[in-house]
Amino acid sequence: MAELPELLILSKQMDDQLQLKEFASGELRQEKSLNLSPLDFLETIKGKKLLKVYNKGKWIFIHLSDDHHLLLNLGMGADVLYHEKDQELPEEYQCLFQFTDGSSFTCKFWWIGRAEVMTDGELSQHKATKDIAISPLDGEFTPEYFHQLCSSRSQIKNLILNQKKIGGIGNVYIQDILFRAKIHPQKVANTLESCKIDNLHSIIRKNLKEAIKLGGLAYEKDFYGENKGFGVEHFLVAYKEGEPCPECGGTIEKIKTGSTSSYICPNCQKL
Repeated sequence: MAELPELLILSKQMDDQLQLKEFASGELRQEKSLNLSPLDFLETIKGKKLLKVYNKGKWIFIHLSDDHHLLLNLGMGADVLYHEKDQELPEEYQCLFQFTDGSSFTCKFWWIGRAEVMTDGELSQHKATKDIAISPLDGEFTPEYFHQLCSSRSQIKNLILNQKKIGGIGNVYIQDILFRAKIHPQKVANTLESCKIDNLHSIIRKNLKEAIKLGGLAYEKDFYGENKGFGVEHFLVAYKEGEPCPECGGTIEKIKTGSTSSYICPNCQKL
């Protein structure tokens, strides 16, 4: 699943490539992934220019002219790919959006993806996105803000993954973030020492920036179909059950934490 680093990279590439292009037509093959009928959806965006692309949490926001937004949610993963004029299109996709200059982009959702179009007025009441919190890479995500969040009685992993508290972090990046901070995922947030919270805040930002610098997860394609360099070899404990801990040499374990699994070193991350 794409998380903040991948979505930041993708939205920036889309913004650079598509800005001021005008929607002409398209093809929508899976009505259940839309908020309107395919015909109404395409009629709504036809003739509108793309003004800006950005991400909010795990959603891509495409700001259109005439006070509209096109939203994409990649669900459990998706290929969102750009195509030049006359370039052969992939065989499989749910959404094709074509521009007046002949270029286009397609969305192939692996599972549970969404494409929605709405007015800016409707966007402010959009149930799935209106309460998404700030990104941990935003300037507003200060140590003071994070300390306030950590006054919660929630387990620290659940708190960080809560999109209404922090936008964009998922079950992939949280593993090594907590390992580097030497914090067990089930540790209750308000029992953390102040210095631990400060360190965790710093590690969250550092890990995400490192992932962006490497180009995001290796199995996620960017807007041009490229897979970048953040692979299994870059993880410390994530998805390395049974392997030695890079810090103490102990055995990495996979444990159940609510609805998700966590990878930990039981020696370095004591509960």
